Amino acid sequence: MMNIKRMICCAFLAAMCTSSFAQDQEEWKLVWSDEFNINGRPDSTVWNYEIGFQRNHEDQWYQPANAYCKGGCLVIEAKKEKKETLDSGLQKTKVGIFSKIARAIAGKDKVDDEVLDNLEDVLITSDVGVDTTLEIIHRIEDRVAKDKYVNTSELNEILREEIGALLTKSGNDDGHDGFTLPDTGRPYVIMVVGVNGVGKTTTIGKLAYQFKVIGKKVYLGAADTFRAAAIEQLDIWGERIGVPVIKQQMGSDPASVAFDTISAAKAAGADVVIIDTAGRLHNKVNLMNELSKIKNVMHKVVPEAPDEVLLVLDGSTGQNAYEQAKQFIKATEVTALAVTKLDGTAKGGVVIGISNLLKVPVKYIGLGEKMTDLQPFNSKEFVDSLFGGSKL
Repeated sequence: MMNIKRMICCAFLAAMCTSSFAQDQEEWKLVWSDEFNINGRPDSTVWNYEIGFQRNHEDQWYQPANAYCKGGCLVIEAKKEKKETLDSGLQKTKVGIFSKIARAIAGKDKVDDEVLDNLEDVLITSDVGVDTTLEIIHRIEDRVAKDKYVNTSELNEILREEIGALLTKSGNDDGHDGFTLPDTGRPYVIMVVGVNGVGKTTTIGKLAYQFKVIGKKVYLGAADTFRAAAIEQLDIWGERIGVPVIKQQMGSDPASVAFDTISAAKAAGADVVIIDTAGRLHNKVNLMNELSKIKNVMHKVVPEAPDEVLLVLDGSTGQNAYEQAKQFIKATEVTALAVTKLDGTAKGGVVIGISNLLKVPVKYIGLGEKMTDLQPFNSKEFVDSLFGGSKL
């Protein structure tokens, strides 16, 4: 049976590589293994394409997208799909910004003080934030002073360059794929924080799925023990994607859950541990004490843990997301951000302001309901999507 599968795959690959479709691709790779799994269901079939595969620690080819193939099947995934998801997810923000800019420069040929004043209003009302907006405006003023004359038709490209420079300065790494882990010989521990309702549990589920897709062994810890629904939701995600969830009863000590999770993951030789935590901000001191206790207990099992503290924010709340981020950063060290629900809002500009002001890199953005709609954040692709392909 395996030989038949291989023959079919090789025949398909040969046919595709001679087609005009395949000639647009830079690289093709075969993926072989014992079972094929997508969305937790075995024996499914997916025919997609991807430019460039990588090898995981078991020396198998993989692609970080929507399927993990373990033997006898060809999986190809499109970078084009990723771009389309990004463009679609940011469409409302893009339309909102461009319609405002078009009104701001109506009847103007060159960028002058009036255009800059109007542009300032546009960026502030697009949830970029006052301080970040003023920094962008100052950058554009410097360019106008240097070049003497800047046409309004150039404004789109100038915004793309200056905002891209801001995001790069804030530590956003366009070279990461979001799912590559250091080879430490122990579980990589991610502690996830954020208020209730921002998509924290969904983000954890999608992260776990993406790690599993590339062949990583994942454990989840339900340390948000203050809500029965939080434990239940994480349990459902665990069952859905086929990863173990370590949990205790509602009201249990969150630090105890974290300890049990990391201990079990370490004993099982897991690659990744993702710990959910309670989403409470009404008492910053209690939150700080609780997160500190969880960290201290983690150290007993893995001294370096947590490797990452990921703050999940709801992009659709605009500047409220920025205020939440400030509060969490005061309560605990945050090393990375995930901004969710960007597909349902015109407030995607908040990503620019949050990253710039807090100097914390955005690592993931949520662009839809599908498992693969949680994407690693790439500042260049983000800015190109917002400001590319349209003329003022």
